[in-house]
Amino acid sequence: MTTTDPALAIGAIVATVLAAVVIGAFGNRVSRTTGDFYVASRAVSPGLNASAIGGEYLSAASFLGVAGLVLAYGVDMLWYPVGYTVGYLLLLVLVAAPLRRSGAFTLPDFAQGRLGSPRVRAGATTLVVVIGWLYLIPQMQGAGLTLRAVVGAPTWVGVLTVGVVVLLAVAGGGMRSITLVQAFQYWLKLVAITLPVFFVVAAWRADGGPEVLAEAPPQFGERTTVVMRDDAVLTLDDPVTVQVDGTVDETAQSGAVRFTAGSYAVQAGTELVFPAGATVPGTETIPSLSGGEWGFPLSNGQSEPLYRVYSLMIALFFGTMGLPHVLVRFYTNPDGRAARRTALAVLGLVGLFYLAPPVYGALGRIYTPELLLTGRTDAVVLTLPGALVGGAGGQLLGAVVAAGAFAAFLSTSSGLTVSVAGVLSQDVIGHRTASPLRAFRLATVLAVTVPVLLALAGESLGVANMVGLAFAVAASSFCPLLLLGIWWPRLTATGALAGLAAGGGLATVAVLITILVGPTDGWAGALLAQPAAWSMPLAFVVMVVVSLLTPREIPTGVRRIMVRLHTPESLELDRGANLTGRGGRWP
Repeated sequence: MTTTDPALAIGAIVATVLAAVVIGAFGNRVSRTTGDFYVASRAVSPGLNASAIGGEYLSAASFLGVAGLVLAYGVDMLWYPVGYTVGYLLLLVLVAAPLRRSGAFTLPDFAQGRLGSPRVRAGATTLVVVIGWLYLIPQMQGAGLTLRAVVGAPTWVGVLTVGVVVLLAVAGGGMRSITLVQAFQYWLKLVAITLPVFFVVAAWRADGGPEVLAEAPPQFGERTTVVMRDDAVLTLDDPVTVQVDGTVDETAQSGAVRFTAGSYAVQAGTELVFPAGATVPGTETIPSLSGGEWGFPLSNGQSEPLYRVYSLMIALFFGTMGLPHVLVRFYTNPDGRAARRTALAVLGLVGLFYLAPPVYGALGRIYTPELLLTGRTDAVVLTLPGALVGGAGGQLLGAVVAAGAFAAFLSTSSGLTVSVAGVLSQDVIGHRTASPLRAFRLATVLAVTVPVLLALAGESLGVANMVGLAFAVAASSFCPLLLLGIWWPRLTATGALAGLAAGGGLATVAVLITILVGPTDGWAGALLAQPAAWSMPLAFVVMVVVSLLTPREIPTGVRRIMVRLHTPESLELDRGANLTGRGGRWP
């Protein structure tokens, strides 16, 4: 197998980082006011904003995780790219323009302005930080995975690199600076993930094309050495002789070992050399699927698959409109019409990108099956070009992919950091310092430091899985708050706070249990791993019922607020009414 030349990979990654620093420095030169740092003075054009949103939205989960999930679990995982894209359609129809007309800087601004309650603002602030950090951790871990896969560097090197670059970019220029960086990084990521696809597909067709797709479980195409990174229980369906150097079933082994069908506990660090044609063993987390099981919906070996699919769809479809780093982008548009045009453009840009990851997942099953055994399926995008194309061309393509992966981590981490730093500076640090810009920069340090430490301390759950958990929390908290706050005038502060606690709070608890304890089987495991199907309806029901029970808390002036949210700016200007809230204040 041809691996990426470390020198080429390092050069490509360094070039990506330098480009981000240079473009960010240019943005820093024109960032002077609070509006520049928070919302780029609300002057970003739809085209530039759509590219920037694509840059920050297409994260490690999109660049690495989708392909890894398709490789491991099959076609059911295509709901991830579908859901990421459809979420923007709902955002376009229901939220984009009214949210821009609110004139807020952050989601807590919107919550307090709509409901007039510091308590709701505090709850929204807490959830923004939780969702932002849940989303940031896999970006950091993905950077560590990338450097380890392409140059053999320790995981902490990638984590710290992304943390430092993002800290400098965001603290230096805020939203105006990272808008330029993220727009550039979208197009870099698109080229980096799609260009190798043409070569990979050509090599696959030369190797027999569809004829190499088999109904049998994946097999090692050549003699393959696998070093187990973690303790694992391997399940073999067929007998095989393996060269072993390590510990199996608590017994030290060195040399040829004959494995019969069954399960074997293998210690971390054990080296296994499988002969060509051997079936890839399954593990506790990644079963060995036949071609039919891999390619047929609801057959991926997970418990309660139908519930998991529907819950995942709910999380992804509705979670997008509750992601703080996505929503803050719509505050940067000049008006509501521009916000809708931005969302429409994003649909096209995101959909174009998602054509590529499933190709890597499908072909990785044939040409990089060892990733199924080690559990590092997220690395398939990084390793497939070298494995299939080979030679100098494969090494060069691997370097291009590594550059695109690093761009994904940097752009998404930058957007998340701005959203988290924005609420921390306003609601936690701001009243302790007289300078808003100094508060923003201090908040940026906190927003980056915590997820870096958590990424260094914790084990990766898989980048797409981690991001999916963040979507579940967003769908169970900010989605109900935004939809009811924008479209239902009877929402009260008590109702909103109760719904945030019920939906967002319980979804967060389920997510934490999944992360700390790990995935489990059965209904309990399914409900905890995919909470959106029960936590989001619960949040809606609680918000509505409690609001109906507290009618005296309906904010005064709610009709005027609703008119402003839903009145096009052209009509407002015709009436001479200053309702656009460009100063970030409610009437």
